[in-house]
Amino acid sequence: MNRLLSFLFHQGVLDEQFLQLQQLQDETSPNFVSEVVNIYFHQSEKLLRNLRSLLMERELMDYKKMGIDLNQLMGSSSSIGAKRVTNVCVAFRVATEQNNRAGCFRALEMLEHEYCYLKNKLHELFQIEQQRALAAGVRYPVQNE
Repeated sequence: MNRLLSFLFHQGVLDEQFLQLQQLQDETSPNFVSEVVNIYFHQSEKLLRNLRSLLMERELMDYKKMGIDLNQLMGSSSSIGAKRVTNVCVAFRVATEQNNRAGCFRALEMLEHEYCYLKNKLHELFQIEQQRALAAGVRYPVQNE
């Protein structure tokens, strides 16, 4: 697990906020980080769907609403240490502030890509963590996706 975590830091996928989140986990809440991250995934997917539907509106694009959704996504991404997702949100927000439809589409594609990459890598990290815990005799509740 340490190798994967180091890789994610080296690639800029995660930042020190993720380590701070891990420090809040202890034996009384052994799956705290995965629970917080699963809540993040659930909320982020709603926001991504909202952003996509706002971009698909042909008549009038609601750049202000996109900005609100992006601020929420940026804040929650930052709070779990999702550095690359946060950075793409910043670029996306700039495109909304400039009412740049093509820039918004490009930013959404990048955002969805970074989000999927983050989700896959964190699931991999949690599976490794769960396997280690099971080998050590600790029980984690099964996470539903």
